[in-house]
Amino acid sequence: MAADLNLVLPKLSDKVQELLELCHKKGCIMRPSTGLRDPYEQGRLWRQSRSIEEINKTISKFRSAGANFLADCIESVGPRNGKHATDAPPGLSWHQWGESVDCFWLVGDSAEWSIKKKINGVNGYQVYTEQASNVGLFPGGAWVSFKDWPHVQLRHKNEGVLDLMKLQNVDEIMKERFG
Repeated sequence: MAADLNLVLPKLSDKVQELLELCHKKGCIMRPSTGLRDPYEQGRLWRQSRSIEEINKTISKFRSAGANFLADCIESVGPRNGKHATDAPPGLSWHQWGESVDCFWLVGDSAEWSIKKKINGVNGYQVYTEQASNVGLFPGGAWVSFKDWPHVQLRHKNEGVLDLMKLQNVDEIMKERFG
């Protein structure tokens, strides 16, 4: 379970490497688990905690906007169940743009996902969030709503993909890259 940092933007890769080194100096080993994520996987993760009504509404919205590829990414992955993992449907996560990475805390030989567990009074995700800000990344652990502790990204949470382009343009780019 390791993300290839060569697949994300070089600026992000450099900052994540610096972040990992800072965390290690603070006694926490963090490992990249997800970097570039295709829109089908994003669709799986987005869909797993949503009602069929919510899913169908988003598919219809995407189709109405001319974003048929992204609608297909949601529709084609089929029913999913699981914990809430993301607020971003396909194409609207910075993971699809190579601008975000998720890391896990390595404790012994195992991935530790708890934000409550402490070793010597320290939680790896808290250290990771603090240090991410120090290297110029925006950590999901600092978000007010839906804290995404493993997540860091180049852009502020309030700067979304749709602030930069229309959904139809996002669809065209995602289809070209991943279709």
